[in-house]
Amino acid sequence: MTDSLTVLWEDPHGLAVNKPTGWLTQGLAGGELTVETLVRRYLRPDDPSSVYLGTVHRLDRPVSGVLLWAKTPKSARRWAEQFARRETRKEYWAIIGATGPDSPPTGHWVDWLAPPDQNGVARLVEPDRPKSVRASTRFEVGHGRTVREGFTWLRLRPETGRTHQLRAQTTSHLGPIVGDRTYGSTEPFPSGIALHARSLTIQHPVLQQPIFLEAPIPAAWDGWLSG
Repeated sequence: MTDSLTVLWEDPHGLAVNKPTGWLTQGLAGGELTVETLVRRYLRPDDPSSVYLGTVHRLDRPVSGVLLWAKTPKSARRWAEQFARRETRKEYWAIIGATGPDSPPTGHWVDWLAPPDQNGVARLVEPDRPKSVRASTRFEVGHGRTVREGFTWLRLRPETGRTHQLRAQTTSHLGPIVGDRTYGSTEPFPSGIALHARSLTIQHPVLQQPIFLEAPIPAAWDGWLSG
């Protein structure tokens, strides 16, 4: 893991980066280097702590891909509202084990999700379970690229943003994401897990024009997905 930062888009109101696998979005006690730290250093090398940086969404440590930051309080507020109102469009790519012949090529998962337990695992539960939240994701089996034999490429479009939503729903409905040992995968992956935040479409906080952000597939995916 290196401390390089790949900027996907930037203007005076915000910037988006391609989050590397294995990095925390934000820091915890202990001083571990995080994506937030790298962004602050990028924006103000001489005084990173003075930078205003608004968090509008997060990615799990083992997940790579598009991560958007606000550079002003106005941007942070407006983007956070768009996420809360589900006005953003997100697409994730995942690799799982081969699906059966009766598995649908497309679908819509609507589940109720309990927050992660002491082992860090979120589970699908009954709707009346205390603290459970609704999780909605549309999926399709990917086409147009070559996936390693014995595996399936999924394109996931979450309509809600729950903790571990895609990891828990994919595991429950089709099987665990490759490399995700927390959710029962026994197949190793070169780095993190085979879940990548491929794209995000969101309205510019001032210009009111759509911004399309896309993150290249990490090198760890070489040999797993090509084309």
